Amino acid sequence: MRPLPRVHAITDAAVLALADLGVRAAAIASLGPAVALHVRDRDASTATLAATAERFSALTRPPEAALFINARPDLAAALHAQGLQLGATDLSVPDARVVFAAGWIGRSVHSLREAEQAVTDGADYLVLGSVYTTPSHPATAPINTELLRRAAALGRPVIAIGGVTIDRVAELHQAGAWGVAAIRALWYASDPAAAARALAAPWLEDA
Repeated sequence: MRPLPRVHAITDAAVLALADLGVRAAAIASLGPAVALHVRDRDASTATLAATAERFSALTRPPEAALFINARPDLAAALHAQGLQLGATDLSVPDARVVFAAGWIGRSVHSLREAEQAVTDGADYLVLGSVYTTPSHPATAPINTELLRRAAALGRPVIAIGGVTIDRVAELHQAGAWGVAAIRALWYASDPAAAARALAAPWLEDA
């Protein structure tokens, strides 16, 4: 498999409805292999998700950015995505791998116990959060970077999510995160390409 991207641009229904979605997606994808565009909307139809994924696939191909599908291993396999992101109520990692066997499979986790279980189940990477307070989950108490350190010590790449901003990525990098995932910091940035580069900067400096 190709290396796991450092920056994960997560979508939701509001993002997918943006009038300039394609322009913003192309700008984020210009970061190349260090970034992944995630197709995510649990209320959308299969046809809508497939159409969005095909659009993102065309935009990610020239700069070799990655396409990840959330929750749907069947779509990830059919569209030759590079990764699949699973939530707590989705298929188990082993079951999803029967359908999608040719890419990264990650699990969203919110505690060390969940992280340990995901590793036991065979997840290739973890998405851990919310690390900071975030408007998308205002009732969720943020975890701390010590939990991030402990999760990273389990031996799987950990993507930090929740309240991620450019000002916070250095701290997340120092805590052992493999990379970050964000919605607002990327899709609603005045310059999405610059935002993607800035979010990836601590890890790109290691290369």
